[in-house]
Amino acid sequence: MESAHRLVVFVDVALMLLLLNAGSWSDGVLVGPPPDPRPPSKGPPAVKVGFYNAKCPRAEEIVRAQVEKRFRIDHTITPALLRMLFHDSFVRGADASILLDSKPGNEAEKDALPNLTIRSFDLIQEVKEALESACPGIVSCADIIVLAVRDSVALAGGPKYDVPTGRLDGKVSSKDESLSLPSPAFPVEQSLESFRQKGLDLEDMVVLLGAHTVGVALCGFFNDRLFNFHGTGAADPTMNPQLVARLSNVCPNPFFTESNADPPINLDQSTPAIFDTSYYSQILAGNGILLIDQEITADPTTIGLVHRFTSPAEFFPAFVRSIIKMGNIGVLTGTDPLGEVRLRCNETNRRSSLPSGPSQPVHRPAKPPARRAAPPSRPGTVPVPRPPVGRSMKHPPLSVLRPPPPVSRTPPKAPIHKGKPSPAPGHIRRRPSPPSSG
Repeated sequence: MESAHRLVVFVDVALMLLLLNAGSWSDGVLVGPPPDPRPPSKGPPAVKVGFYNAKCPRAEEIVRAQVEKRFRIDHTITPALLRMLFHDSFVRGADASILLDSKPGNEAEKDALPNLTIRSFDLIQEVKEALESACPGIVSCADIIVLAVRDSVALAGGPKYDVPTGRLDGKVSSKDESLSLPSPAFPVEQSLESFRQKGLDLEDMVVLLGAHTVGVALCGFFNDRLFNFHGTGAADPTMNPQLVARLSNVCPNPFFTESNADPPINLDQSTPAIFDTSYYSQILAGNGILLIDQEITADPTTIGLVHRFTSPAEFFPAFVRSIIKMGNIGVLTGTDPLGEVRLRCNETNRRSSLPSGPSQPVHRPAKPPARRAAPPSRPGTVPVPRPPVGRSMKHPPLSVLRPPPPVSRTPPKAPIHKGKPSPAPGHIRRRPSPPSSG
């Protein structure tokens, strides 16, 4: 079973909600997709509610049952699944490319630094296996992610809503493309630009940040706000002094200690386990943890939305609109040759005509298979690795963010020694282990 640590989302959107009344599906209020007063996005995807009603009538019921089973023992699947959906949607669209494993000649999204702590891959595969037993080759992994997010939110007491389905799974997954995911250290305008590039707007960004109401972040993401904000040697003046004092006793000062401790901190300091509007009330009181949390209270373009979403009647319907909208980014549907319905979520089908690598072929010399270290257990809660001691997460070293330089695959000529054969030098390149993620 994966770790029960809750995780940070920038929209690294993680929403873990409290299970009410033993978590029965009948609890809570159904919120259908409310009318969106904003202009529709161009080119709406060819997905619809009830897509599987004819070919696999129990599809959504099966997904719900599997998610409910896991949720009873691990409530943190809600933020884990939401974060998975965000990272998947923002790279190539909501096509489940984040689920594909790396293979010789291609490193997939799953192994990019921002994704090393993504969790609940095993849950998605368990759901897929249950669906394959009932309806072989019908339900896509991309739809499983979207349905699992919907169900985990509802099981935790959040809004219930219908979600359109009919997505295909992508055949391409590239590690390098995941390095452009937005950071929680981005200022408002830079964050907004990342969202606009995906067809989302200012309201979507602010409402999806509301998922921080139950998220957590490691100290490395904000310790500069406690100890050396913008190089001043002092705390961020916009942070509540009482919060600064409390967190300074928990988070080690990376500029004066060799401690490797990096404890998780609740992003909502009031009701961290309950899905409510407390996040917005807290950041208005100066209790925002991440820089982006606090900055949306100071920016004139976002402050009005922050006040508006302190009302549950405003926040819940807006969240439903935005989470559906995010799940519709760049979907593959119908007979699109770039898509398929995978039989296993972590690999493309054997009949696939496309590799799970970059769209343009990359020609490299042949190489023997490298010995690969065991993958990380993915228990962490952050989208990028913990910084080295003395460095702030806000400015990680460039060597951490860039892939290693190419290494020659041609063995150097060995010296000739008469009478005794020369041992051939080893040239199997070991893949460097990723930094610890907490």
